Amino acid sequence: MVQRFEGKVALVTAAAQGIGAAVARRIAAEGGAVVVTDLQQDKLDEVVAGIGAGQALAVKVDVTRRDEIDAAVAAAVERFGRLDVLVNNAGGCIVSSLPEETSAEDWHRQLDLTLVGAAQCVQAALPHLLESRGNVVTISSVNGLAAFGNLEYSAAKAGQIAMTNNFAARYGSSGVRFNLVAPGTIRTPNWDNQLETLERFAAAYPLGRVGEPEDIAAAVAFLASDDAAWITGVLLPVEGGILLGPNMVDLTPSGPWSKDHAAETD
Repeated sequence: MVQRFEGKVALVTAAAQGIGAAVARRIAAEGGAVVVTDLQQDKLDEVVAGIGAGQALAVKVDVTRRDEIDAAVAAAVERFGRLDVLVNNAGGCIVSSLPEETSAEDWHRQLDLTLVGAAQCVQAALPHLLESRGNVVTISSVNGLAAFGNLEYSAAKAGQIAMTNNFAARYGSSGVRFNLVAPGTIRTPNWDNQLETLERFAAAYPLGRVGEPEDIAAAVAFLASDDAAWITGVLLPVEGGILLGPNMVDLTPSGPWSKDHAAETD
């Protein structure tokens, strides 16, 4: 595999499993050192063991805690001597209320995790990224671009887009790039107990499947590498075509998007 990250160091948040773990493995496979953060220490240790302790470091971090983020960045620089890439992957849909019933506390919890957490990671990493002329890739979502439900989560993801555009404009002249990837439905451990729903979703995608964590990792590796040296402020949808609309083959009386099945797919 091409070694686009040889001599470089990346910090990946929420890297214990799923997309974050796949991103860490991809960057390491291309020669980079990786610092993986999450709240699940045991799974972080498994990721590091799979990569190799000489090339990876695990740090337990809650991205809503600025002191813990600062400590992770400091640990990365102490261990590997520099920081070139930040991958903002932490976030998630943590509010289950109906939009009209969501409390202010619920809104704050969602925004603190997904939007404010990402901003704090950028703030902590930025002095080192300015020194290395590095870059940030944030994992947003198609939910930030279209109405797929989960209002509070979608608003937080849309906020990441605006945040990235502003960072990109402000720090481009300093050589620091900011980009986003917007995944569609990805087969992560969060879906392990909902496989039937996942398969229904797969049928709706024009490319006929949901995504894999490695699909997102490949896009992140491109945007974070020097192959994307003249790209900043860009959102790259990696979503199997769902933003085009549902799979036309399945717009049939018995398909997953039919009237009879609408309640199951809302």
